[in-house]
Amino acid sequence: MTSASSATALVPQARPLVKDLLQPSARYYTVDMLITLVVAYGFAGVYFLAPAFSPPQIIALVISGFALHRLSNFMHEIVHLESKKALKSFRVAWNVLVGIPTLMPSYFFGNHIAHHNARQFGTGDDCEYVALARGPLSGIAKFMAQIFLQPVFVIVRFTVLTPISFLHPKLRQWTLENFSGFVFVWPCPREIPEDAPRAAWAAMDIACWLRASAIFVLVAVGLNPWYRIPQLYVLATFALSLHYFRSLTAHRYMADGNRQSFAAQLQDSIDIVGNRYFTELLYPIGLRYHALHHMFPNMPYHNLGIAHRRLMAHLPADSPYRDLVYPSVWSVLRELFQHSRENSAARRRGGLAVASGARLDAAGSRRRPHTSTVASSSEVAVE
Repeated sequence: MTSASSATALVPQARPLVKDLLQPSARYYTVDMLITLVVAYGFAGVYFLAPAFSPPQIIALVISGFALHRLSNFMHEIVHLESKKALKSFRVAWNVLVGIPTLMPSYFFGNHIAHHNARQFGTGDDCEYVALARGPLSGIAKFMAQIFLQPVFVIVRFTVLTPISFLHPKLRQWTLENFSGFVFVWPCPREIPEDAPRAAWAAMDIACWLRASAIFVLVAVGLNPWYRIPQLYVLATFALSLHYFRSLTAHRYMADGNRQSFAAQLQDSIDIVGNRYFTELLYPIGLRYHALHHMFPNMPYHNLGIAHRRLMAHLPADSPYRDLVYPSVWSVLRELFQHSRENSAARRRGGLAVASGARLDAAGSRRRPHTSTVASSSEVAVE
């Protein structure tokens, strides 16, 4: 067991090892996006045109779904690196080529910054955090059930609420505050800063309204078959299922709703090494290194793997960073379900079976990671 001081010293100890990896490469982002876009849209076309339930259609659905999953996660990078001038053109290109056609404008992910706020992580103000490991098991099912509702929310938001929002400034403010975010916890009002780029947001909303409306207009006038709508829904829910599964294993989800120290946030976050190719498909754009991302939120995704390997090679053997690394996706899921099941049973008895610092090793027995003793009042400045 390591002291609180060693846990809080992790970022200062790691920063010199990775300080040269904080600058994004606009070329890397652009090439990756364009290649993925060609795969996503190309196979989506095969999916739409192939005979129903035929092997080519099913294969195309899977490939395009995984590619769309990768494309959509660039939105995470855009939010974190919004201040980087090198990615300004990329941000515009992503919204034009991906965000608007798929009805995912990047500003809808603005709430994500609260997830990294030292005062908000894991609390009621963090709308991306659900304490799933604290039970009950039905909470995990409800979390995953949002997959089927989110496409409906998106369509209603852009075909109904968007035009209504422009009828009056108060309606516009209400729509921006309450229906302009991709989150896991509803309701989740967002604060709109005074310097918000409202004109750009309005332009994206109008473009998304035209795109969403076109789906139904093309069917109504006979230019698209009626089954195009359920096809789009299936493709959207498949891609979303990958996103929700990825999010299900990004954290240990043991926070109790109170303010967390930065070290406790790290303890709750996860890096997954696992099978290189399978894990990359499920966790694209560097998201397999989610704990490392919480240590350095502004590190571009293409450098996270390099940073992880450096830390594993140069940090001491007893470094708390090593306790954040899981050997596979399944080891994370096993721990999540076991914690949820045990805590559900314990809650019925009036207690909590698994403390927030407990972690299961590969054999299934509990151990305490290095960061489990961190005092809740301590904080660490993050890059």
